[in-house]
Amino acid sequence: MTSSVISASDSVAQFKREEAGTASNIKSRTTRQAVQDSIERVMQRLRLFKEPPPTGLVIFAGMIPQNGLGSERMEIYVLTPPEPITVGFYRCDARFHVEPLLALVVEKDTYGIIVIDGTEAVVATLKGRRVEIVKSFTSGIPGKSRAGGQSARRFERIREGVTHDYYKRVGQHFNEIMLAIPDLKGIIIGGPGPTKYVWSEGEYLQYTLKNKVLSVVDTSYTSEAGVEEVVEKSSEILKGVRYKEEKQMVQKFLYELGHETGKGVFGELQVQKPQM
Repeated sequence: MTSSVISASDSVAQFKREEAGTASNIKSRTTRQAVQDSIERVMQRLRLFKEPPPTGLVIFAGMIPQNGLGSERMEIYVLTPPEPITVGFYRCDARFHVEPLLALVVEKDTYGIIVIDGTEAVVATLKGRRVEIVKSFTSGIPGKSRAGGQSARRFERIREGVTHDYYKRVGQHFNEIMLAIPDLKGIIIGGPGPTKYVWSEGEYLQYTLKNKVLSVVDTSYTSEAGVEEVVEKSSEILKGVRYKEEKQMVQKFLYELGHETGKGVFGELQVQKPQM
């Protein structure tokens, strides 16, 4: 089987010079013939293109078993990727190499994460399964005083002021970081104690970001370990978000279809037919 990823800068002549002669060195006659046939099929398809499409061209060709050993049949698949590909290569293997295509469909939505308690806070982003720690804070909040009377009340007022300043400082930086992310998909807040609820329900989050909070989750830790906990628990949360979005899309489609607005059609012929 051959997998060919042709970038917009590649030429058919270059491909032929570098790859067409390779098959002649294969010792197995059956394999050599299959590879040579695959290359010839690829070359035939490439000749149909004066130049690669703007996003590149992907071609798979090979002998595919239809019903067990001995039922192989030559098949070829030509794809134009939805986004530009930045690599160009040819592979001869027992499988098709689809890695460049998979790279185009990986999760691209970005989610904001904050893990916070009374001692520290960590801000991170989650894109696919890649986590990036963006900023960390320490609270500077003093421990509770054991003194009594007026001194205790004065100390408690100071402590409340420092706590408010800490929440406000975290909120300002978090807002700046999240608002700078285009098309931020959602926010997940975590932490081991009640601080996360006090902070999320207070006036520290910018109002548009507040509407993007997907969940507030319990964690055993703060710091990077707490972020890892949030990521582990986020799969079900994000799956629910996607399910809700897909359900809304289906409902909208059924509405357009039922009300005959012309914005929704189904069936192969109807979809292929140009819409006025």
